[in-house]
Amino acid sequence: MLAAVLLTLLILPTSVTGSGVALPAVGRETGAPLAALQWVVHGYNLTFASFLLACGSLADLWGRRRVFGGGAALFTVASAVSAAANDILLLDAARALAGCGAAALLTSGSSLIGETFEGRARSRAFGAVGIMTGAGLALGAMAAGAVTDTLGWRAFFGLHAALMTLVWCTVPFLPRGGAGVRAVQGRRSAERSSATGSCPVRVDRAGTATFSGGLFLLMLGTVEGPQWGWSSVGVLALLAGSVVALAAFVLVERRVRHPMLNLRLLRNAQFTALCLIPVVATFSFVILLPLLPNYLLVANGASSREAGSTMLLMTLPILVTPLSATRLLRWGLSPRNVFGLSLLCLTAGVAWLASVLEPGVTPGALAAPLITLGVGLGLNFGLVDGAVLDVVAPESIGTAAGFLNTLRLGSEALAIAAASAALVNLVRKNVDTELKGFSSYDGTSRELANSVGAGDLSGPLSGLPAPMRTDFTVLVTHGLTDAWQTVLWASAVVCAVLSVTIYVLLGGRPTGADRPRSHRPTSW
Repeated sequence: MLAAVLLTLLILPTSVTGSGVALPAVGRETGAPLAALQWVVHGYNLTFASFLLACGSLADLWGRRRVFGGGAALFTVASAVSAAANDILLLDAARALAGCGAAALLTSGSSLIGETFEGRARSRAFGAVGIMTGAGLALGAMAAGAVTDTLGWRAFFGLHAALMTLVWCTVPFLPRGGAGVRAVQGRRSAERSSATGSCPVRVDRAGTATFSGGLFLLMLGTVEGPQWGWSSVGVLALLAGSVVALAAFVLVERRVRHPMLNLRLLRNAQFTALCLIPVVATFSFVILLPLLPNYLLVANGASSREAGSTMLLMTLPILVTPLSATRLLRWGLSPRNVFGLSLLCLTAGVAWLASVLEPGVTPGALAAPLITLGVGLGLNFGLVDGAVLDVVAPESIGTAAGFLNTLRLGSEALAIAAASAALVNLVRKNVDTELKGFSSYDGTSRELANSVGAGDLSGPLSGLPAPMRTDFTVLVTHGLTDAWQTVLWASAVVCAVLSVTIYVLLGGRPTGADRPRSHRPTSW
């Protein structure tokens, strides 16, 4: 069981980080426009984040093994279709379906581990979860680049289909596990009502529709904001629709008999605090994964390989620090203090990076803040998933895992889109007036900002006479650096506020009907 879940958690992050690496090759072969091409990544992220909570609830209702098997089958088929697709719209649709499968796999996989292991065994299992997920994040982009360069982009998606087929083959051997109190009651009800053919398990369709729809509209509006304009009718309508849908979700969950999300979970201070930890990781670590390499390409003139090698300073520590977190717990440090140390490293790391980032910065100067960020994320990777399951009732662990991962994936997609938009706007503002001195440049500041944000300065330079290129490069790189420092310092402030809030909330105790009914294995 553990091997199947760990292989799954190695595959899913590579699908997030690696698909972006394959996009140039997809574009060259299909001739797809940039707007459609981007949805190879966005479609997967949107459905992945939007359906996490719904899949967590279904895991509680239908059984974790059943949802895990369904997710593995859907991800396998969608990846195979992606590998064979000749049309960009078919590829976008297949990637969106793969995101639905990934949501089912992630929530049910975490729940399977949580209900199978206890005490120290659970800590070790979730430590392994952190290592495998970290390996996917750390090595996914490099592996995708190697496969795409040697075998083509179709092989990247085909490899995912092949590996997930192995996972799917293990499903009959997984433990049946508990489907939660409601599912148990449902099965008994099925025995009493089999003659009528009534369905014993009630799915919160209204809650699923309003929550998934609201989150989808919010993420879609955030992704398209820089392209359509934040004041455009389309973006404003999407954002307003998301507010209406999410407000309707709250009303629905208060009234339905079997809600997808029991809102009483949010009264549990420790549960709320633990769910906010991935948000801190998003604002400090995750936003750097797709964006910092582009800065190094422009401001340092680095090659793609050099930029990728520099990022290893941040990602490789994730492979070893989850084990360090387990050892700290074994040596008597409380989970609250381990999480506090993690949050301190994440907040200090992003502030440290803001203070050293400058054009021409060397990998040696970047090493300390990037390693600090990697250590900070590694200390809570996997550990936070296990801790969430310790502070809720057994019948709610699927929903709890779904809510945790919804905040994790949702905050990542929203924060990356928001940071990208902020960088484009700030670069445009910083260089707008200065472009008047370069009459040979026939583009606009918006075109320049979009090009630089994508890591390309060669395009804007191509139209300039050779003597002016140096001055133009200095102007752009300093404007880009100022924009990055603004975004990083803002992120540091957000992380600091959230970190203090989390540490205070972790000092509380589970309360209400959804507190765990078993003995808590560790002292907070």
